[in-house]
Amino acid sequence: MTKHLQADAIVVGAGPAGIAAVSHLLPAGRSVIWVDNQPRPGGQIWRGAALPQVDTLRQHPRLSMLPGHAVVAAESPHELLLHDAAGQQTLRVRAPQLLLALGARERMLPFPGWTLPGVHGAGGLQALVKGGWPIAGRRVLLAGSGPLLLASAASLRAAGARLLGIYEQAPRGALARFAAGLPLGKMAQALGLGWRLRGLPYAPGCWPLRALGENKLEAVLLTDGQREWAEPCDALGVGFGLLPNTELAELLGCALQDGAIAVGAKLQTSLPGVFAAGECTGIGGVDKASLEGAMAAAAMLGQGLKPYARRHAGQLAFARRLASGFALRPELLQLADAKTLICRCEDVSLGALKAWPQWRDAKLQTRCGMGACQGRICGPITQTLLGWPEASGGRGTRAPLQPVPLRCLMDD
Repeated sequence: MTKHLQADAIVVGAGPAGIAAVSHLLPAGRSVIWVDNQPRPGGQIWRGAALPQVDTLRQHPRLSMLPGHAVVAAESPHELLLHDAAGQQTLRVRAPQLLLALGARERMLPFPGWTLPGVHGAGGLQALVKGGWPIAGRRVLLAGSGPLLLASAASLRAAGARLLGIYEQAPRGALARFAAGLPLGKMAQALGLGWRLRGLPYAPGCWPLRALGENKLEAVLLTDGQREWAEPCDALGVGFGLLPNTELAELLGCALQDGAIAVGAKLQTSLPGVFAAGECTGIGGVDKASLEGAMAAAAMLGQGLKPYARRHAGQLAFARRLASGFALRPELLQLADAKTLICRCEDVSLGALKAWPQWRDAKLQTRCGMGACQGRICGPITQTLLGWPEASGGRGTRAPLQPVPLRCLMDD
């Protein structure tokens, strides 16, 4: 039997943006249903960390906290259907206001060998280690682009991994310009992270060409654009920045802009009563996410946002510098060959996809995007490599958003 809950507001996401929003809504007298698909709050960045602020919020009488619940469908922007994986039951939640704090996921770009055991997303590898996966003594190489490589390296080193180096595709000049424009707070964070990673080789202007090995990863073929060399390793963490999570927003009918949820000055989406905050509105880091969570809560409470304006402008400027400093080089779009798998769920190669002119045709003929990840990985890849705009941010998102037992959709 489906359970029902009702409140003044629903907040989807328990990362920095969601935490900030709930922290403002509850003291203002609002009742809140707080949903997150992970068993513990904190999002990817604070996975496994002690969060005293959240522990305090849990005790609030007006909070219904629902960890381990995935949004699988929506009757309307104000009525969501949830699936509790642990209890194998459905829950219907209603509220006149909805905040989407959906976070982001890693951007993956394919290259020969990227499906070998031992090749991981850089953030995924970090999450495994935070969850207790043994990495001590293993030789690990990180490659790709963006600050996530540095954060992953810090976690891996703390867990005892033998880090071999970080290979950043962005050229040295772009990184220097990015660093020179950092505000003091960000500069202090960067210096602290640099100290934790002291002695670790960091190579700008380098990227992976191929993962080498028979049945598992044995080495990575790297290049700096002039020469190529192989680095033996046990694990490769690779990632090329982050992508906003927009699937729920797409299902609801929210407008998107540049692959993120489009919001106005008050962080309201194109739908009345629906707000969005954090990385799902554009990649900018934890400080931007926390600030936007507080701003969205203020807007939901009918409060003015003038006190936040200057700080928000600074965070948006940082986001633009981030995108510019770590812009992907065109060589990365040529790494995959015809045999390289693009859709890992359904084993669809780049050569098979090139036989079709658009995403819809490719889906119908090859099942690309119809596997367990529902196009979350291969959709953006085909948009990047093949220029199919409908493959990401408008690919016809449908319920259920997550694989669930059929009885969960029938139970009412």
